[in-house]
Amino acid sequence: MDWCMPLLILLLMGLCQQEEVCSKSLINSCDDCIKSGPYCAWCQALNFTKAGEQDAVRCNTRANLISAGCQENEIISPANKLNIAKNDPLSASENGQVVQMRPQKIDLDLRPGLPVSFNVSFKAAEGHPVDLYYLMDLSYSMRDDLANVKVLGTDLFAALRKITKHARIGFGAFVDKTVLPYTNTNKEKLLKPCDENDQQCQAAFGYRHVLSLTPNKNDFEAEVKKQFISGNLDSPEGSLDAMMQAAVCEDKIGWNSNSTRLIVLTTDAGFHMAGDGKLAGILEPNDEQCHMENNLYDYPSVGQLATQLEKNRIQTIFAVTQNVESVYKELSKMIPKSEVGVLSSDSKNVVELIEGAYNALSSKVTITHDSLPENVRVVYRPICSHGEKSENQGVCDQVRVGDEVIFEITVTADLCMENKFFTISPRGIKDTLTVTINTTCKCQCDTAGPIGDPHPHCNMRGSISCGICRCNKGHVGQFCSCKIGDKDEHTLRASCQKDNGTKCEGRGDCVCGRCECHNTDSGSQYYGPYCECDDDHCEKYQNQQCGGNGECRCGKCECNPGFEGSTCQCKTSDEACRTVNNSVCNGRGSCKCNQCECRGGYQRPHCLECPGCTDPCQTKSGPFKKNCSEACKTISSKIVEKFTFTSKECKQKDSEGCWMTFKLVQLVGEDNYEAEIRKQRECPPPPNFIAIIRGSVAAVHLIGILLLMLIKLLRYMKDLKEFRKFENEKKKSKWAELFRLAFFMGDKSLN
Repeated sequence: MDWCMPLLILLLMGLCQQEEVCSKSLINSCDDCIKSGPYCAWCQALNFTKAGEQDAVRCNTRANLISAGCQENEIISPANKLNIAKNDPLSASENGQVVQMRPQKIDLDLRPGLPVSFNVSFKAAEGHPVDLYYLMDLSYSMRDDLANVKVLGTDLFAALRKITKHARIGFGAFVDKTVLPYTNTNKEKLLKPCDENDQQCQAAFGYRHVLSLTPNKNDFEAEVKKQFISGNLDSPEGSLDAMMQAAVCEDKIGWNSNSTRLIVLTTDAGFHMAGDGKLAGILEPNDEQCHMENNLYDYPSVGQLATQLEKNRIQTIFAVTQNVESVYKELSKMIPKSEVGVLSSDSKNVVELIEGAYNALSSKVTITHDSLPENVRVVYRPICSHGEKSENQGVCDQVRVGDEVIFEITVTADLCMENKFFTISPRGIKDTLTVTINTTCKCQCDTAGPIGDPHPHCNMRGSISCGICRCNKGHVGQFCSCKIGDKDEHTLRASCQKDNGTKCEGRGDCVCGRCECHNTDSGSQYYGPYCECDDDHCEKYQNQQCGGNGECRCGKCECNPGFEGSTCQCKTSDEACRTVNNSVCNGRGSCKCNQCECRGGYQRPHCLECPGCTDPCQTKSGPFKKNCSEACKTISSKIVEKFTFTSKECKQKDSEGCWMTFKLVQLVGEDNYEAEIRKQRECPPPPNFIAIIRGSVAAVHLIGILLLMLIKLLRYMKDLKEFRKFENEKKKSKWAELFRLAFFMGDKSLN
């Protein structure tokens, strides 16, 4: 079995080589070569090109160049370079300063199109600082929940202390915008929007920041105890408004730059979003800035909120009642690093809910990047602590504190660029990796500086650069053999181009204003003033060039005697086009390629049949019409007692209304007929004028009777409409009388 491994390696090498393809179009230098593809290499050996070959043959895959005789040390193929500029070890310290991801800075020098891979390690540190901002819905339906939250400070801090010694907590509250139709704007209702029996009720508000983040649980309990319930009109609340302010008002909330940031949103209702503000006349879109005034801007969109939460590294826990759980689960799908938990009806389970949601968030590590430079691609392949995940999403689940996970990151730059960068970081974590990208788009030999000493390979009129001549001023050509003289280089190049086309049609080299043509793939040579001709690319017929009946000359077939056509596929004879009467195509077409090409809808082989032509029976009105001979010049006719033709019998009315019977025979040529017309015609009997007059009189009387009946019906319908209108007016007058009576009776009762 020892032979299996080498065989497998050879197979894999073969597969790799199949993938390495080098496109060699429009290659004039080493720089052009390495830009054309990630697997293109350049051979700088002198005399590598043969006579008639252009310098583009120097550009190929490394394997093909070696096969063509280029030495390994003569091949230029820049590789990717990776430099780890900063790589602090993973660590944690008691003062809260931790390093959870390494490396921190990488410099890449990439070959366009050639990917480079590197590993990034992440280790969740124990005791990492946590900031928790408790954002509570204080609408009237949450009155029972507020009572329990007022006494949960001790339990909440105890749960956070299990996670880290560096825990802080803050508090904020929200209801909704204090404008119609969300809140009753009556002055008394604004001051006390709750039920009249509820004595402890605070004025309506949108969002209120109550307590900045603090490590003191007593401060938290004291501030929460000062809060009272409020109210609004509609069911959805200003949840997104409050979350946006908690995210962007960093200084007011007091977020720590090194901490894990959490927002816990507790509510029992849905939320307003962008566009809902128009109901209240708030047309200004949310600007994603810190504003404590609640009625100036529209609600934020889900996308705006998601952007700011991710930008500020904030993870969200939605603690909601069961009736809106499905709503917030859908919202959570669009908010990065968020979890949804179900509150009990009075929020007694909020501490357990927060603890479970935090564990779920912290056990899932998602690595991602900010906006990438144009033409840069990044792929993530996670290698998690509990097995490898195949998805290219950069996600590891069930990561415990102290576990180290690795992400294999592959970066590809598709085009040339300089000094571009982007950052990679775990969601919700401050640690970042900065990746700087430069690309190698010039061969090292082309960046050596000014032209060097004259070289014999260039006829002492230029120097060598990457194996090709760089000519001195006044000389051009592959070997600098052409002296420009009074002409400039542009004029010489133009003389090698036809109608501003490609130089020598891409089939040769322009040397001193003349094209030196290359060889074709078959070994023959291109020719012509611009190398525009070759004898290998003529049209084929029956898989043979020029049908085997001619020779290819400059892309066109020259046919042998007796043949014609673009591929010499046709015989010049008209034998197959002649009919039994020796006419060519029956006079209704022309003979081409020994086949009839019929006119006017006639069909091959001899243009006899014409399925789409006009019926011959319709070609003549009759021999008794005065202008018949002028209208039908192509029809010759004769009157007979008995038909001699065997064609179809036709009938046609003549100018006197009689039916004439005739037969037509088509002669050679188009629209050329001979007709036999039967002498005896079929004429109808004369009309019965008395019956016609009686019928006309009866019809006039009948129409008159029908008109009278219609007029009577219309008058009846009009009278019926007026009667119904009159009845309705009578009923209205009775109601008016009752109303006046009720009004006067009510007025007397008041007195």
